[in-house]
Amino acid sequence: MSDVPHPTSSWEPIQEGRAFYKKYELYSLHWKVADLSEYIVSGARYGGPLAMMRDTSKLVALGRSTTALTKSQVQIYSSSGEGLLLFSWDQGKIIRMGWTFDERLVLLNEEGVYRLYDLQGEYQQFSLGPDAAEAGIVDAKIHENGLVALTSDLRLLHMKGWDGGKPLELANPGLSEPPHSWCVIPPDLTISQHVEVLLSTAETVFSVDTLESQDQRLSRGPFTFLSPSPNGKSLALLTFAGVLWVVSADFQTSLAEFDTKEVIGAEGSVKQVEWCGNDAVLASWDGLSVLVGPYGDSLRYYYPTPTFAVTEPDGVRIHSSQTVDLLQKVPSSSLAIFRPGSSSPAATLFDAWEHYTRRSPKCEESIRSIRPDLASAVDDCIDAAGREWEPYWQKRLLNAAKYGRAYLDLYNPTDFVNMGQTLKVLNAVRFYEIGIPITYTQYIQASPSHLISRLLSRSLHLLALRVSVFLALKPDPVLRHWASAKIAKGKIGDVSPEDEDDEICRAIVDKFQKLGGEEVSYAEVARRAWEVGRSALAIKLLDHESQAAQQVPLLLAMKEDNMALEKAVDSGDTDLVYHVLLHLYKRMPLGAFFKLIEEGGTKLIPASKLLQVYAREQDRDLLRDFYYSDDRRLESAVLAFEESSRMTDPGSRITGVTAAQKFFSEDKERAFEAKMVDEQNKLLVFQQQLEKETDGQIKFFGLSVNETIKVCLLNGMAKRAEKIRADFKVPDKRFWYTKLHALTRMRDFEGLDAFAKSRRSPIGYEAFVRHLIEKGHQKEAVNFVARCDSKKRVDLYVECGDWRMAGRECKERGDRAKLEQLRATCTNTLMLRELDQIAASMN
Repeated sequence: MSDVPHPTSSWEPIQEGRAFYKKYELYSLHWKVADLSEYIVSGARYGGPLAMMRDTSKLVALGRSTTALTKSQVQIYSSSGEGLLLFSWDQGKIIRMGWTFDERLVLLNEEGVYRLYDLQGEYQQFSLGPDAAEAGIVDAKIHENGLVALTSDLRLLHMKGWDGGKPLELANPGLSEPPHSWCVIPPDLTISQHVEVLLSTAETVFSVDTLESQDQRLSRGPFTFLSPSPNGKSLALLTFAGVLWVVSADFQTSLAEFDTKEVIGAEGSVKQVEWCGNDAVLASWDGLSVLVGPYGDSLRYYYPTPTFAVTEPDGVRIHSSQTVDLLQKVPSSSLAIFRPGSSSPAATLFDAWEHYTRRSPKCEESIRSIRPDLASAVDDCIDAAGREWEPYWQKRLLNAAKYGRAYLDLYNPTDFVNMGQTLKVLNAVRFYEIGIPITYTQYIQASPSHLISRLLSRSLHLLALRVSVFLALKPDPVLRHWASAKIAKGKIGDVSPEDEDDEICRAIVDKFQKLGGEEVSYAEVARRAWEVGRSALAIKLLDHESQAAQQVPLLLAMKEDNMALEKAVDSGDTDLVYHVLLHLYKRMPLGAFFKLIEEGGTKLIPASKLLQVYAREQDRDLLRDFYYSDDRRLESAVLAFEESSRMTDPGSRITGVTAAQKFFSEDKERAFEAKMVDEQNKLLVFQQQLEKETDGQIKFFGLSVNETIKVCLLNGMAKRAEKIRADFKVPDKRFWYTKLHALTRMRDFEGLDAFAKSRRSPIGYEAFVRHLIEKGHQKEAVNFVARCDSKKRVDLYVECGDWRMAGRECKERGDRAKLEQLRATCTNTLMLRELDQIAASMN
């Protein structure tokens, strides 16, 4: 590997040698793009792709060997110049294009319509709204998590995120004409966490956010370029006079100034102003790029053709028609090791390892000299390995770290192992056929999962899977994307659609089981199959989904209603069953909805029961219709009768009872119920008639037969009471009890006595006595004791409080024992004397 250049071969000093910058050629391009200045170009960060379209404002010479892009075509290349996608645009004039964080290309037209294209050519289309379409878009700035559009009436609209939401109008900057230049500082880089827009107008700059527009009160404008640093803490501004001014984001601290007019070899105006990390600024002309350091120092880089620069978090990527270069500041770890004359512990360790490889005894001496700092030297060698592009130097630096680690008793090897794994991954994706020239810093900042998603967007499933396994990451995202791509790909061969679905389903299931995609949802893959019109395949895949909550929503979307309801019932999840039932109830005609449940047989019995429970509590009309459609006469009758009992309007209640009677009468096994309900209906009609006779002064409606009779008696309507008794065949005992209670309540004791004498009581006379006692009428109760059974008269007299009559009854019966019992229990002295006299008279 002697032909591999030393890392310092591309270093160039700045700030009098206190810092170094290196330019490394990433790829030598073999595409047909001869002149980038003929195109409008947009590049994605983190070594992402380039999007290009013809610049219609420039003439293109005929016969030149170049890409045959028409003005309505957009070409996407990887950073290594490999073509990824070519598509046509038919949505009007493109105002701006840019990239999202997940590498989707955003194209915005003058009517506020924007599309997000993935690298497979599929897109989502959204709009900034009718107001933006009516006003028209004149310019826009796209950042990775949103965009800001400038309308023709000079309003600023901010779209946060890429889910097609409603744009937010920022504060009115009060512009009278479009700004000379402007830029956007994304929300994640501002203190307020809101997007900030900087507008160059006249001599100053306005800072605009969601709340206010603030004049920064500058006097050096106007500015032709405004460019924020990757961390949002600094700004690069280029005046009309050609002075590049670097200032803090709050415009309080001037960091550097550089006069671009004094650059030798620069022709025309500056084409680009981009940041190289957060420490330097790159100003570009056609064929010339100048790097301006923090104190105005500069480095020049010449190119045979125009270039296009893309700002990276740790440098700047420079594309020309022939090469792709990465320009970045030499990191401190590399500087400590490779800087000529360096005596740092890391440099000494690296030198010691080289002596060791040559079997020189100086290695031991070098190690002893840095023994206190050996751990930090090992860390620097590991870090420097991550910053190098060539595998040759990566290995040498890691070997040096490994050598130094052998002299440490306690050293955690995690960083060493992780760096080795990371470099293998980075070297794999940097390969020109993959074309993702991501640095270690970018990889750490964006995360390994983000890199895997980028490989998936290029349909590099095998590499993404190997990277996932190598890094001990779950393969689920890779398997999910692979399955979706396989479904969308189309036919496997000359087979029938059914056989093809079986083959694809089998392949997906086998792959998931083999590679352990435990968290991969078959429902997600099935949804993809359904979206591309393969419903049969979607159903086959859903059969392998273990969670009903994942199966059911897709089945409902596919209108596989019966299957969705069966899956919900089988899950035993009541909430899920209700979700399906209510969804179908809202979507389907009522008859079809009931038919679905009825024809489900025993499988859907739980769903039927749950529907009834819900309808009984929430929607009685639904329950009534369900019973009617299923010809459930008994349930319909019970429901009608139950509802009638809750009604207060007499007519409605009678109608409800009539309906219940009709349902009962249609069921041969419910003749008794039909008769009882018919009786209830007759009673309600009769009660309604009674209320009319009393002009509504007496409440009858809704009372039972007994209560109706009682109210009639209480109100002197004896004949009506007798009619009710006859019509409803009220038993004698029940009628006598009712009349007894009514006359007692009226305190009509003469009427009660006459009633008792009218004929032999079917309830006996003890009932009279006890009811009168219960109501506190002991004196009146005594009159009925003599008509009771002789054996009970003594006790009844006692209960009435008439001890004298109880004693006389004992005398008449000659029951001395009972009399003695009375004398023993009597507490009234006067009554006790009389009992004594009665006892004496019996002697």
